[in-house]
Amino acid sequence: IERRLRITRGILEVLDRFEHPVSLVTKSALVTRDIDILAGMAARGLAAVALTVTTLDRELSRRLEPRAAPPANPPRALPVGVSLAPVIPGLNDSEIERILEACAAAGACSASYVLLRLPLEIKELFAEWLAAHAPARAGRIMSLVRQTRAGALYRGGVGERGGGSGPYADPIRRRFRAARRRHRLGRRGP
Repeated sequence: IERRLRITRGILEVLDRFEHPVSLVTKSALVTRDIDILAGMAARGLAAVALTVTTLDRELSRRLEPRAAPPANPPRALPVGVSLAPVIPGLNDSEIERILEACAAAGACSASYVLLRLPLEIKELFAEWLAAHAPARAGRIMSLVRQTRAGALYRGGVGERGGGSGPYADPIRRRFRAARRRHRLGRRGP
């Protein structure tokens, strides 16, 4: 890990030196380790950081992402966005408003979301995960996923990959936008 951190820092130093913009999307609080570089770049409009949050429920987080760090608080020294990802219909979509409220209170300045995508073999892996961790809700969750993808588990068309479309995707989009407005979280990151 230490070697990877040194490589990341070295890359950031080069990007800073040559005034090349960078966007980071992470779950890890390790981003604060390079705050000295990132804050200076952000002040010049060259750096954006987004923290990915899937859930505020520690137990669900542990089951969904057992190897990921728990959600980090945004570093106050630079503007940070939040990416609610993935939004899983029937599993964590009920948390949209609470997640955005908590992130705004912690200092986030923007928000985006990505609806669950199940391309290729990922759909089988997710179905196995549901069978093991949410068997009573597995059928309902898969049905709702299909309702966000025009009856399929994945549609990769432009404009559909991240936000989906259909009878369940549209209310998710409206709820997200309303919560983002309510908490004054911009559409785009810094």
